[in-house]
Amino acid sequence: MKLDAIDLRILEAVQQDGRITKLRLAERVGLSPTPCWLRLHKLEQAGIIAGYHARLAPRRIAPIATVIMEITLANHRQADFDRFERAIAARPEITACWSVGGGVDYFLKIMTPDIDAYQRLVDALLAEEIGIDRYFTYIVTRAVKDDGAVPLDLFRT
Repeated sequence: MKLDAIDLRILEAVQQDGRITKLRLAERVGLSPTPCWLRLHKLEQAGIIAGYHARLAPRRIAPIATVIMEITLANHRQADFDRFERAIAARPEITACWSVGGGVDYFLKIMTPDIDAYQRLVDALLAEEIGIDRYFTYIVTRAVKDDGAVPLDLFRT
């Protein structure tokens, strides 16, 4: 789907404030409300806007440990990747999983109450025999940037 400058302004606005009113959105992008709403609806229907979510600050609720885990699988058949990905998808404490090219197979972002809980998760994953050959753990000490925003300049021509 080809996006024009107005579409990108709409995406920028809803990415910054998912609760923006349709009237305020129309004002912000320079359209009247109905055409603006139609464009927003088109972006939603195309799957470009995948959802609206609240961004939480979990450390304001309770202490947590955030861990980045690097994983290499023992075997590289499609069935091995599928088995591993199904097991990872079923774990709510694994908040992100990226399949990557290079010397490792996956990076995971994991959030647990503490490091002991993280180790229990690792022990459970290893016991499930989902194909993990090696893993490395990186403890996040401070989030320097973690806004999850898509840099929309990538799509401007």
